[in-house]
Amino acid sequence: MRVMLRAHIDTQAGNEGLKSGALPQTVKKLMERLKPEAAYFGLSEGVRTCWMVFDLADSSQLPPMLEDLFMQFNAEIEVAPVMNAEELEKGLSQLAATR
Repeated sequence: MRVMLRAHIDTQAGNEGLKSGALPQTVKKLMERLKPEAAYFGLSEGVRTCWMVFDLADSSQLPPMLEDLFMQFNAEIEVAPVMNAEELEKGLSQLAATR
């Protein structure tokens, strides 16, 4: 299932992670694990944020994927199912067929 991860990084923990080099290493490790089809980095709600869209085969993958963000950077994380335009069109056509 295609999902979008949104992670807000705690400012103090992120600052320490930049100084120590842990933040770039953790992001690199996360990218290697998730193999996202898209990844974006910026500010949201005043804090460092990353958004990644990736395929989640099994929800049991989430703890090992995300624990570093929680433990090292006090991250606030959301993971939600998402669709691309093609998938939305397919879903809407199935909805129309049931009416």
